[in-house]
Amino acid sequence: MNTPQKLHALGQSLWLDNITRTLLDDGTLARYIAEYAITGLTSNPSIFDAAIGEGHAYDDDIRNKTQRGRSGEALFVELALDDLRRAADLFRPTFNATQHVDGWVSMEVSPLLAADTAGSIAAATRIHHAASRDNLFVKIPGTPEGIPAIEESIFSGVPINVTLLFSCEQYRAAAEAYLRGIERRIAAGRSPDVASVASLFVSRWDVAANKELPPELHNRLGIAVAQQTYREYRQLLASPRWQALAAAGARPQRLLWASTGTKDPSASDTLYVNALAAPDTINTMPEKTLHALADHGELDGVMAENGGDCDATLARLERAGVGISALAAKLQSEGTEAFVKSWNELLRRIEDKARGLKTGRVA
Repeated sequence: MNTPQKLHALGQSLWLDNITRTLLDDGTLARYIAEYAITGLTSNPSIFDAAIGEGHAYDDDIRNKTQRGRSGEALFVELALDDLRRAADLFRPTFNATQHVDGWVSMEVSPLLAADTAGSIAAATRIHHAASRDNLFVKIPGTPEGIPAIEESIFSGVPINVTLLFSCEQYRAAAEAYLRGIERRIAAGRSPDVASVASLFVSRWDVAANKELPPELHNRLGIAVAQQTYREYRQLLASPRWQALAAAGARPQRLLWASTGTKDPSASDTLYVNALAAPDTINTMPEKTLHALADHGELDGVMAENGGDCDATLARLERAGVGISALAAKLQSEGTEAFVKSWNELLRRIEDKARGLKTGRVA
């Protein structure tokens, strides 16, 4: 049993933080499912930008869709959903075998809607219906404007991946939105069986904080925030409020570790995977991290449900000058801005490629 399979056996889902048409066409994703126990995947604008920009796998599809009048965001959504439907079908056996706990893919609403509650709700509904796959999450950021969109989407029966969460407080707000959506469904006589995950970004904490900290405190912040959030997650699942919803047929909003590739070249390339080993969670990792885990990764324990030493670590980091609450807000704001930038770059790339295909000048 290789290390990814060991993590899966421990009760953690391993999802791939990548999708390309080539991964689908050449059987690589199917191989990851068979050999590394990959049971889902996530996508974002940067991933699709790289996928469409590298090689010619999308050229024929872009040409055909452009000739049918597609352009801009509508063209991208069709390209992305074509890939994600194929991936969702690959994960369908897992989706069925786990009673819909696992086997998911994710598609993002436009990052331009991060501050638009009504627009996010409408976009999530459109994507959900257009995908025609019940194992596809729609990603909505856990921004202040996104929280009511998450609640309303859950109430409407749209499975949601809450993205761009950076702190325990932000996670708690997302979890509350999910609970309210489910409680409203029960009150309205609807099924409470609507899935959701809450994605906490980890490594970006350390990218931001390391430059302000002494070497002995490098790469400690992201893990400590994750430990704190995992404790909150476990406490929520043990709460009478959640137990009542579970008894009515609701399923937990699973905690997902995002941004788990190591950014510090002096640190272990499986640092966050090892530290975040925890049952009933998801780790979505880049291909590079997955390969490192399979090649030389080793498990060295399971995350403590009580948060371990997170409180002491966070207090020490605060004393060292890290304003954690302020940094969490900054990271969420910067993450939103980065996704907007990636989105705009993606749409420009598709436009340039479509123009080049029309004139015969594609590189």
